[in-house]
Amino acid sequence: MHHEGDCGPVERARSETSGRRTRSKSSLFLLLCGLALTLHGLCTGAAIPPAHVDDFSGHPRLIVISDIGNEPDDQMSLVRLLLYSQEIDIEALIASTSTWQKTATHPETMRALIHAYGQVRPNLLLHAKGWPAAEDLDHRVFNGQPGYGMAATGEGKTSEGAAAIIRAADRDDPRPLWISLWGGSNTLAQALLQVRATRGPKEAAKFVEKLRVYSISDQDDAGAWIRREFPDLFYIVQPSDQTGAEYDYATWTGISGDGFYRNCAGANPATVTNEWLDANVRSKGSLGKLYPRFAFIMEGDTPSYLSLIDNGLNAFRRPDWGGWGGRYINRRPNGETHAIWTQGGDLFSRVTSQDTVTGADGRPVTSDQATIWRWRAAYQNDFAARMDWTVADFVHANHSPLVEVNGQAGTAPILLDAKVGQPVVLDASQSRDPDGQSLHYAWFHYSEAGGTGNNLAAVTISGADTAKAVVTPTAVCRPQWLPGIPCTGTGTAHILLAVTDDGSPRLTSYRRVILTVR
Repeated sequence: MHHEGDCGPVERARSETSGRRTRSKSSLFLLLCGLALTLHGLCTGAAIPPAHVDDFSGHPRLIVISDIGNEPDDQMSLVRLLLYSQEIDIEALIASTSTWQKTATHPETMRALIHAYGQVRPNLLLHAKGWPAAEDLDHRVFNGQPGYGMAATGEGKTSEGAAAIIRAADRDDPRPLWISLWGGSNTLAQALLQVRATRGPKEAAKFVEKLRVYSISDQDDAGAWIRREFPDLFYIVQPSDQTGAEYDYATWTGISGDGFYRNCAGANPATVTNEWLDANVRSKGSLGKLYPRFAFIMEGDTPSYLSLIDNGLNAFRRPDWGGWGGRYINRRPNGETHAIWTQGGDLFSRVTSQDTVTGADGRPVTSDQATIWRWRAAYQNDFAARMDWTVADFVHANHSPLVEVNGQAGTAPILLDAKVGQPVVLDASQSRDPDGQSLHYAWFHYSEAGGTGNNLAAVTISGADTAKAVVTPTAVCRPQWLPGIPCTGTGTAHILLAVTDDGSPRLTSYRRVILTVR
């Protein structure tokens, strides 16, 4: 993603391609596929049906393709990602080109950040297990295609980055492989070209089925080509041209686009300023020093992996569930040949990619960006706490609460059956804090979540600010724009619990309860 700004110690101090770039992600597929013949064409023929939920054990697998070195925000996003590398399996970091950096790649910037990570890794191990060795991460850095867009792809042009994508997807591993696009997508296009040219249709389809792509808008001409040539590929994006002129529509700008894009009405900007980052990130050791200042927005690329973090929201299982990386729906945007995970939706049924959230001024705000900034205090505090982990021991840092609901520990979603009018008791009183702090509870109905192929149910919640809440379904289908719309089948309601401690910074963990309402 491109944004001109004051470069950090590692960031290259050149802005020949200064522009604006930021990322898009998050929304929700609330179009009721299968209930209307008009939608039938959007939901058939895909290798991964829109209603599919990824269910696997272990950490999410991730490959990052980044035009790092072009401007500060990719470097910022990589600093944060390294602080979650004990719970996200980073398969490859690929240095790429983009519309903002057409003739160069900069893997050395990635390696410099990994070196700094290696210096703080011993301290990180005081707080959690599983941090990969810096040497191992360094061996996973590759160059992508050396030129811009589809002109740099073709027979005999498979880069080491494209080869790394193929190796990772071919590995005997049941987990899907996420491809996080922070820059141009032509390295992914080259991998797909190579597989299609050298394998039969069934083998190529199996390869495509493994991939989950989250793109921060379109930063070269390869994204549209990929979606046209590989219609079965799972793809999250708000399609755009390559000028940056459409970025302000994109969900991903909700991470910090308040001042520059002016599209985050209702968001509290306090934790996404350079001043807050100076105090909570840049002042914290060797890795924090490599987190550059920004001139436009903070970390436009981060939403592409933010929902992979194991915080209990489990948004990576399906884009319409919603989480730190935003919420998307499955629909066919203008100019696309088929449905993808994107923004928009049916205003008549209110099944869209927008969330309605109470803003900092107490007023309700409805927007795509709100699907990200609604979580801002939590994801920024979590980042700040992990920066503390790089310099402090366990006793002098904060750690996230451990949430248990109805006797079920861990972070996996809890699936329950419910009937209209019959109360469901949800008990989180056995939750605890690793640091022995008091816990605060907030239960809420994420009313926009999970509408893919489902009716969205209506519920009431009593005891919403206590450890034990009572949820009562009141209707299989929530009210729509006009009364009298027929409602058949079951309904879905996502009930979220946020548990926050009293530490500094205050940390929040979640649990998602999904009710099937009859």
